[in-house]
Amino acid sequence: MDVDTASDNTSIDDKIDDFCENPTRDALTEGLMSLLKPTVDQLDDRIRATRICQIELKQRIESLTEELQKINEVLQYPLDTDSYVKKLVNAKHKITIVSNILQSTQECLNKVHQAVEKSTAKRKTLVDNSSAYNNTSIETDKEEPATLETDKQQ
Repeated sequence: MDVDTASDNTSIDDKIDDFCENPTRDALTEGLMSLLKPTVDQLDDRIRATRICQIELKQRIESLTEELQKINEVLQYPLDTDSYVKKLVNAKHKITIVSNILQSTQECLNKVHQAVEKSTAKRKTLVDNSSAYNNTSIETDKEEPATLETDKQQ
């Protein structure tokens, strides 16, 4: 899953140089990112909480399974707890599967979160550089007429 594929590689890196040339796209990107970031953060928190609950549930199922096996061993006339133990083992297996799915989902969300932060940082850097360049060129433009007037007077 770590291998980059064509679907993983977006063209935003290729077009990052002309990112500031389209204010509509910039505003749309900013809006989408401001909408997605809280949702991604919320999903990440909920997945983390669900995984913690599943780990606790898995531990309780394991202890219950052990208790049922002890009860079964102690009784002179053992109850038919094998079917219940099997159900608990099956439930434990399903919880493990769901936990793995949640872990994969959380890893994907973390990658999305990192991509959003990286894109935001790049965009802010470009905007800062662009505004610094514009300020420098404006100051240069202001200095040129003053230099021309000084040259004319001499």
